[in-house]
Order: sequence, then structure tokens, then C-alpha cells
Amino acid sequence: MIAWLKSRRAESLAPEPALAGRAAARNGSRRLLAILCGTLLITGCGLFGTGIGRLSEGAGYYWQTISGHLSILQRAEPVGELLAQGSLDARTRQRLELATRIRRFAVTDLSLPDNGSYTRFADIKQPFVTWGVVAAPELSLRLTQWCFPVAGCVTYRGYYSLEAAEAYASGLAGQGLDVQINGVPAYSTLGWLDDPLLSTFINYPDAEVARLVFHELAHQVVYVPGDSMFNESFATTVEQLGVERWLELNGTPEQRLGYRQQRLRRDAFLELLGRHRDKLAAVYASAIPDEEKREGKRLVFDALKTEYQQMRQGPWAGFAGYDRWFGRPLGNAHLGSVATYTTWVPVFRQLFDESGDDFARFYLKVGELAALDRAERQAFLVRRSDRLIDGDALNPAPDRGPALRRLEEARGTGAQELPARDQVVHLRDEKVPSPSPGQIHAREQSTGATIRAYR
Repeated sequence: MIAWLKSRRAESLAPEPALAGRAAARNGSRRLLAILCGTLLITGCGLFGTGIGRLSEGAGYYWQTISGHLSILQRAEPVGELLAQGSLDARTRQRLELATRIRRFAVTDLSLPDNGSYTRFADIKQPFVTWGVVAAPELSLRLTQWCFPVAGCVTYRGYYSLEAAEAYASGLAGQGLDVQINGVPAYSTLGWLDDPLLSTFINYPDAEVARLVFHELAHQVVYVPGDSMFNESFATTVEQLGVERWLELNGTPEQRLGYRQQRLRRDAFLELLGRHRDKLAAVYASAIPDEEKREGKRLVFDALKTEYQQMRQGPWAGFAGYDRWFGRPLGNAHLGSVATYTTWVPVFRQLFDESGDDFARFYLKVGELAALDRAERQAFLVRRSDRLIDGDALNPAPDRGPALRRLEEARGTGAQELPARDQVVHLRDEKVPSPSPGQIHAREQSTGATIRAYR
């Protein structure tokens, strides 16, 4: 959520309550910092003594991004060295040992990157690592975008200081936008740096720790600059599939039951939001005057809150995990941000099924989809989404271009139609590297999609 840093929201999709160095020195980090510093120099603005207001925009924003992340890296210590210390308290030792097992599982069972990410630990002594700002117009569900080096255009903007986030959000609200601020327990630098484990989430329940690690590592596999919904839905799918497999192999019966109950509540929560988001979209798309749209908006949000309370007191038997989400003034930004993380999850889960439940093959399929231009990629996702809802009863689809047609023809509907694991079919004309025994990394020329597949 922070310019080039992709971060993870704390609340909307993780309702369950939480239980109570050395700097990275990789070539990628030097290159990334050079890009950011170059951006700072171009602005021509001073960096020091800027105050909270200046930290929320312009050169001050990039400065707080660089200095904030470097301060975390400087606090991070190798997990192996911490575990070797006899003075380490029992609780921290247990959580770091768990995180080590989760990190190894991500490589061996989920084919996620085997690198230095989440092999160090930083105690940052605050509840969240960053605070993210999401905004939308008063009468639209389309989220505001901000464009940055490396990450492209994203629908969130993050700060290492809550005060700076609030200052920026206040300015957006003054422009008439609906604004949301979320506390963020973890984020990803997309593989440019070795992201550490953080005190902000290490004490979460076991499945939540696994979920966050799997989600952020997924961003290192496939990431398309400027397509937040694609990126977040893919990472959310990996986290869900990963936690399910982790609990199946490593969880207790109580943990598996708890996760199933949580998933049922989450699905009901998302269905509730989806229905009311559709009602809002219909209000905003109508030809009625803006004043009537505002009244319609108020009625939809009132109905949403009422139905949530009925669900909370009825089927959920008093479960209050989403009370904090509903306890804030609700607006378009709240509904839009949830949609960013969930819209294409059913399609990605379908692609996983077609990959024979094989994560490496799944990543190759997603990578090929990422390499399409945005219109073709969007058409494919919409078509698959319709198929999930309506079965084969589809209206004739418009021509979506040769690349998309070849994708559908090559993939068909069954995992048996996939190419062998040592083959990669890239469905665009640009040249990309052939797969090697190690990491595959392709920079697709027209979309800038970063595709990494690991064996």
C-alpha cells in the first residue's frame, strides 16, 4: 500500500481477534532505492523538516516510505540467530519456530519463492507497520488510484505514521471523497527486498500468520502493475488455498474446525457486502438527481448495517468479529476495497482446479493470463466469472483478440490439457526466457507484468 510497497489490509478479510538487526543488502534493494531516490531528486523538494502535512504528499511521501522501510530492515534480526539465544522468551521462541515451519511449507508445498523473505524478525513496537488510505468518489464505487514507480497505479496509499495518513485522508475528505484508513500488519516489496516477519502479526493465530505470509509471497510470483484487483484476488486465492493445505497437514482438529467456521462467516460477510454493493451500483448508475442518489446511498448502507446485526444475532450466535468494520462510518471506499481483494477469487480457484491442484502449474496459468493486455485479461476473467454463475448458458461473447482465444483453446477445461511442467506456453508475440531449473522471471513487454514461477 505504500507507493512501491504492496501492503495487506488488517481488518476486512481477517476478522478473528489476534492473540495477545541487520539491513537487507541485495542488488534489487539498491536498484529500487535508486529509483526512489531519483524520483525524489526530480521533485526538487526538500526532505527534512517537512512536518506531517508534507509527509503526506510529494517528496515527503517518498522520503517517509524509504526511511520507514529502512528503519524496519535495520531492526530485523535473522530468525536462526534469535532462536539460538538462550535468553529468548518462550512465547517469542514458539512463534518464530511456527513461522519458520510456515515459511518452509510455503516453498515445499505451495511452490512459493525460496528466498530471504520472512527469515528475519523485527519487533517494531507498534500495533501496525503502516496505515493505508483508500478513497472513492461520493457517488461511485470506483476507487481512486495513485501511480508510483515499480508498483504502477494502485488503489491504496500507505504511511508509516498514523498522523500522516490521517492528514492525507482529511485532505481527500475535504474534496468530497469517501475515505477509509486501515491498519496494516504486513506488506510486500514484491521481491525487491527480503521482507521480515513483524511483531505486528507474529502473535496472530497460527492460520492468520500462515495466511499473511502466503499472501505476501504470492505477490512475488505474479504482479501486474496497475491492476490491483487482479493482484489482490490472486494473492487472496493463494492464501486461502495455502491455509487450507497447511491446516490439512499440520493443523489440529480444533484449528480445522475453527477455520471452516471462519470461512463460512467470511463468505456470508462477502455475500452480504456484494448484494449491497450491487444495489449501490444501480443507484449510482441511475438517471435520478444527485440528491436522490445520496438518499438512496444512505438507505442502502442503513439496510446493510441492519442485515449485519440480524446475521450477527441469528446464524452467527453473537460472533462480533466484524463489528469493528461496521463500527466506522461506512462509505464507497469500504465496499470498494473489499471488492479489490475478492472479486476474481472464484475464477482463480477454478484455474487452480484445472491445474490439478498443482501450485506450480497454477502459477504458470496465472502468469500467462497476466501477460495478456488488460482488456483481454479482463474479458477472460469476466467470461470465467459468468461461467461460474451461469454454467454454460452464456451469451455469445465479443471477439477478445487472438491471444485470449489461444489461451482458452490451449487450456480448455481440464488439467490433463496442460503442458508438461517443463514447458511454458507464453501466449503473446514478445520473446520471453525459456524456463530453467531455477526461477523463471519474465517481464512482459506491453503490460509490464512480473511473472515468477518456482519449482
